Amino acid sequence: MAYILATEGLNVGDYIFSKEDVVNKSGNSGYLYGLPIGLRVSSIELIPNKGAQFIRAAGAYATIVSKFEKTVILKLKSGELRKIPSNCLATVGAVSNFQYIYRNFRKAGFYRLKGWLPVVRGVAMNPVDHPHGGGQGKTSGGRPSVTPYGFITKGKPTRKRSSSLILKSRKKI
Repeated sequence: MAYILATEGLNVGDYIFSKEDVVNKSGNSGYLYGLPIGLRVSSIELIPNKGAQFIRAAGAYATIVSKFEKTVILKLKSGELRKIPSNCLATVGAVSNFQYIYRNFRKAGFYRLKGWLPVVRGVAMNPVDHPHGGGQGKTSGGRPSVTPYGFITKGKPTRKRSSSLILKSRKKI
């Protein structure tokens, strides 16, 4: 038994295939070296035979820009160009449910009913609970924004950048 991410246009009862000379139909999987340039792909392996690790969110896809002997260059929705080994598997088509970002939360306690807990500000806590806690009245914390463990939260980059695989950085906002 295997589970896959559904792609746009895939219906219940459709047959999907995973092989070298794959038909370019939504849902089929194939090696990147066998897929044509300009095709939208999703559920991409970063390391061969490790399973899909890349382009898995609702509505996500990457476009094959160019192919070389051992690498394929993909353009992501963010505008980033990324190099991936050509013997990695990818699924043809974009991931389904692209309208997920337009969901309606229906009521004020929507996330509470899903099991999410409220987020309490650090300045509203006691000094033993958070570095921003304590003080008389409304104090602002007296230090840069930090996590409950004392690590800086704002302005410090958190993305691990592998410069050898990224050809063009993503768009800046």
